Order: sequence, then C-alpha cells, then structure tokens
Amino acid sequence: MRKKRVLLFSEGFGTGHTGAAYALAEGIKLLNPDVQCRVIELGRFLNPTVAPWILSAYRRTVSSQPKLVGMMYKTQYNKSLNRLTKLALHRIFYTHAAQVIEQLKPDLIICTHPIPAAVISRLKRQGLNVPLYTLITDYDAHGSWVNDEVDRYLVSTARVKAILTGRGIPAEYVTVTGIPVHPKFWERSNKTQLRKELGLADIPTVLIMGGGWGLMFGKDVMTSLTSRMNEIQLIFCMGSNDKLVSKMQSNPLLSHPNVKIIGYSKEINKLMDASDLLITKPGGMTCTEGQAKGIPMLFYKAIPGQEEKNCQYFVELGLAEVLDAAVVDKWFTRMIRERGSLEEQRKRRLAPDRHQPRHCAATVLEMLGKPAIGLSESRGSRSQSRSEEAVLLTP
Repeated sequence: MRKKRVLLFSEGFGTGHTGAAYALAEGIKLLNPDVQCRVIELGRFLNPTVAPWILSAYRRTVSSQPKLVGMMYKTQYNKSLNRLTKLALHRIFYTHAAQVIEQLKPDLIICTHPIPAAVISRLKRQGLNVPLYTLITDYDAHGSWVNDEVDRYLVSTARVKAILTGRGIPAEYVTVTGIPVHPKFWERSNKTQLRKELGLADIPTVLIMGGGWGLMFGKDVMTSLTSRMNEIQLIFCMGSNDKLVSKMQSNPLLSHPNVKIIGYSKEINKLMDASDLLITKPGGMTCTEGQAKGIPMLFYKAIPGQEEKNCQYFVELGLAEVLDAAVVDKWFTRMIRERGSLEEQRKRRLAPDRHQPRHCAATVLEMLGKPAIGLSESRGSRSQSRSEEAVLLTP
C-alpha cells in the first residue's frame, strides 16, 4: 500500500517558519513512520537566485528599521496579500511549484509561511485538488495568512482561533494544535548529567540566545549579565552571526571560565535542559520550545509586530518577563538563593496536562486518517483544553 505523503512548504524569513515545518515533519514521522514528509523552502528551492537577495533585504530592514517593520505589520494587519503581490508570486513560482507537486504527489500540503500559502492557494483556485493546511507559527494571526482556498488553519491558541473567526473564517476550519516543536523538545533530560556532558559547571546557568541572525542587546543589560560571573554561568548562543561570535570571544569582559560563547547549535534542546533561565527574542518557535522545556524566559527587543504579540501572550500567562537590568538582577538573586524551589516549579510546569508538544503532529495524523502509533500516542492526542493555564514565574 502506498504511504501517505505530506509536503510542507516554508520560507526562510527568520528561522521559525522552517523550524516549525521540520518540527512537524519529524513529529509526524516519529508518531507514525508510515507517513512520508518533505520540507521545502519555496523561494530557496524554486528561485535560488532571487530568494537570497529578498531574504538579505528583509534582514537588513529588520535590523536597521524595526519601527518600519512594525508600521507595515499594523497597517496591513487585517488584510490578505494584495492582488498584485499574489500575481507576482504566481508568476515567479507557479510553474515550478506545480511541477514539484506533480512529482511528489502529496496527500496533504501544509504551509508554515504566508507566501507559499498564497502560491498554493492560487494553484488550488486553478484546479489543484490537494488539501491545503496553513500552520500559523506565532501567537497572533496577521491578515496575510488568510486565503479563501485554505482547507484548515492550525493555530497556537484559542485566542488566535478567535482572531480568525472574527475575520469570517468558519470555526470548523480552525483547529487549536499548538505550535509544533521538534521531538528533541518533547522530553526533559537530567540537568546534572547534561552539564557534565556539555563541559559546563554545575552552577546556576543562563542560556542567552541571540536569535537566528545573532541579534544582541544593549550595554546596561550586558553589564548586569556579567556582574555575577563567579556565581552564575552564562551560555551565549549567537546563531549564524560568526562576526559577533568572534567579537564577543575577544572581549575581555567575557573572558571568564563561566562564560561560553557559541554560534549556531543543533543542541538547543540540551542547552535548555542544562540551563535555569532563558534570555531570548520572543520568536514563536523559541517561545514554544522554552515552554515545552518548562524553562522561565526573559524577552528582549521584540520585533514590532508578531514578536510583540508573542511577548504579550507569554508575559500575560506569567511564563516570561520583559528584560531590563533590574529584571536580570532579580532573577540572578533568585537563582542563587532559591535553586531548589525554582527547579520544583519547573517540574510542575512540565505536567502533561499543561502543555503537549506532540499535539500538533498527532492532530495532523488524525486528519490524515493515520493515527499516532508510537511514543504513548494517548499523551500526544489528548485534548489541550488546559494548554493556556500557567504556573506564575514572576517573583
């Protein structure tokens, strides 16, 4: 019998969209190996000449003009991509996208970015007969995600579902699945053993993630971070920004045995388990991975728009705080004085009825008619009715 096939289309704006696609694909394959998954970044795969240029321009704009990004997000918030944009995408991607779909013959297409969602929607309008799901990878829903041809929206929370239904999308077309995370984030490993494995000291530890492009924060926060290096271990994970990594490694302020500076890492799951506090930008994927690991979070420099909404959501639940020097000092004091109680709180936040990182993959399998058969599927497919409850982290 032919195996079911799922084709996941993403786009490389940041790391979260493609990360969500791979996370869902790996989750599906782990829960049911009889389902085949393929992840493709539409622009990079189908137009490798133009895509890097567009991505570079977007990156420069986010870094140098975040207020412009926020203004564009807000002014277009309730609007789908306009007709000219959709026509341009159609011209660029139509033939190649149709050929890929014809070759792979998927039973289901899932898009984790608005651009491929718009392209596949247009193909469906012209006769493509494959179900199209859109997976929204943040804790908000910009109008650009919305297309009439989408068969189902997979969303992070009931709040996001309410936003979509408020725009006229029938409730039965929207399913609250949570944002998928890679199976490496489904379980937690022993902190002490991991620290030994990773060559870390067994002392209070902070993981500081600079985002997929290695973005960084100001001098006052850095001063607070480095004020207690004899008592607290700092792990700086700066993504793909090799220049920043090199600059930080040569900075005398950071020349200390309890400071580790690394670039891109495939072991973020282990680093989160080995750490007691996560400092990060509030990207949808990173927030969800942190939630899955039960680690308290401090957010800095949210990009205006969806990251602001992500930040607002987790702060309102008491799962995170906004970073400043005073907040850093408060948490560092707690980490030194209350190690045992903080660890107990973290264990309670990992209770299976509070967050189910397998739920998205299990739900997609159910919709395919191929239910989960591995790794205690009952836990993965159980209702998420309590997913928005929280144990307050703020001191």
